[in-house]
Amino acid sequence: MSDIQVIAIPSMHPGGLEAGRSGHFGRCDVFTLVAMKNGEVESVKTVPNAEHSEGGCLVPVQILYQAGATSLVVAGIGMRPRMGFADAGIEVLVGPGNSVGEVVDAYRAGLVRPIAESDLCGAHA
Repeated sequence: MSDIQVIAIPSMHPGGLEAGRSGHFGRCDVFTLVAMKNGEVESVKTVPNAEHSEGGCLVPVQILYQAGATSLVVAGIGMRPRMGFADAGIEVLVGPGNSVGEVVDAYRAGLVRPIAESDLCGAHA
């Protein structure tokens, strides 16, 4: 197993560590991908999200799988995409932070956790 973790964070345009965190992962502007090794940021890149359409909740799963994400840190997510990420082998986590950098700091500090049933967005169950 690689010791590099690629953390995906739903972000507001233009993405990056200073960008605001998007509260709705499926409608975010971009995903900021932060590659971390031994708790340190190795690189930061962004990938655009596809336009969200009804029933299109699994499109971000493919986007992030193809981008090499190992984990996704969200504020909330629906059941279908959560299951899609599980099938793709991408861990879904929940944790604090208003900016992408704050989410990364929370990840490094161990303040994120696997998403629970109670964290799921009911509109997408």
